[in-house]
Amino acid sequence: MGNLDTPVTLSASAAKRISTLIEKEGNPDLKFRIAVNGGGCSGFQYDFNLVKDQKDDDLVVERDGVTMLVDGLSLLYLTGSEVDFVEELAGSMFVVKNPNATAACGCGSSFAV
Repeated sequence: MGNLDTPVTLSASAAKRISTLIEKEGNPDLKFRIAVNGGGCSGFQYDFNLVKDQKDDDLVVERDGVTMLVDGLSLLYLTGSEVDFVEELAGSMFVVKNPNATAACGCGSSFAV
């Protein structure tokens, strides 16, 4: 379990993967942004990006030398979630373990509340 003071947590495997991605980009200033957008097969979908810009209302989560940003609106849907990175036969991907999601789809990137 992550730090209980942080509404959204980052798993060790996700932090490691983000670190690898940032190294590949060659820019140590990059941060990992997770956002929730309308759309997807269940009503909302997760959006993952490497960004330079941090906004005033961002939740900042740091783990193992990487920084994850969550904007204020997305945080409403993500509170209590853990961002994880899984490697499976079907492929490797970031997944969000979201206790607020009432329905999810097979692709793992879309959910409903």
